[in-house]
Amino acid sequence: MKETDRIQMVRLGETGYPSRLAEIKNPPKQLYYIGNLRMLEKPCAAVIGSRTTTTYGRNTAIAIARCLAEHGVTVVSGMAMGIDSCAHNGALAGGGNTAAVLGCGVDVCYPPENSGLKRELETKGLVISEYSPGTRPERYNFPTRNRIISGLCHITIVVQARNRSGSLITAELAAEQGREVLAVPGNIDSQYNLGNNKLIREGATPLISIDDVLEPFGLRRITGEMAREKLSDREYEIFRLLQEHGEMGIDEVCYHIGKEPGYVNPILSVMEMKGFIFSALGKIFLANV
Repeated sequence: MKETDRIQMVRLGETGYPSRLAEIKNPPKQLYYIGNLRMLEKPCAAVIGSRTTTTYGRNTAIAIARCLAEHGVTVVSGMAMGIDSCAHNGALAGGGNTAAVLGCGVDVCYPPENSGLKRELETKGLVISEYSPGTRPERYNFPTRNRIISGLCHITIVVQARNRSGSLITAELAAEQGREVLAVPGNIDSQYNLGNNKLIREGATPLISIDDVLEPFGLRRITGEMAREKLSDREYEIFRLLQEHGEMGIDEVCYHIGKEPGYVNPILSVMEMKGFIFSALGKIFLANV
């Protein structure tokens, strides 16, 4: 199948157009995408930063994105080298959802070094752009696309940014859109952290531990080790399903594990008594344990 055959489009006002993005000033009139657009219906967080980074910045971006993905939050970034690539890879490592917003057509890979990552995002995540297929990555496209990154998300997290990083534009747009901005504190004598430290001085929420990324979503860290220790094999299987999907109906759980409701319901009741899940409006969610 040609890549162009996999490209889909949704217009502003149509079913499937991301609702949070439709709320911003000047939303894109149309979005082209490859992958699972529905992941943008889940809670979303932008994880962004500079292309030129340190080991600390890269490791922090991976840890933040992995934590978010493991708890059902879709990680959104721009597929650039540096922090963006680490964010996508961290989310993929966590077995969760991640979306890349491009400053070119979705059939164009930029930077070329990320061709492998782009292929993985197309099959396991989402690649999206307001630019028509074939559009080249012109310099002026990227500041414009940044409003989409922030507009899709409940929060924007700046991991590591230089003073003139494009990430600061995204953070400013997020603030204008009424979305919370978080920034990772960095060494005050490092040029790599000047941008995020300035954001904190200007009112961004400092991110002082990985768990802080979950607070805006009303979540607390649920570690796989904790679940593996306290849940039976079948309970843990359902726990992992909920980590992957974020929320599920009972029929969906039954379908995925190949069992009838009469078998599944007692397991869910035990998991709820243990405090790992709760149910509301016919859906099952991971609890804040």
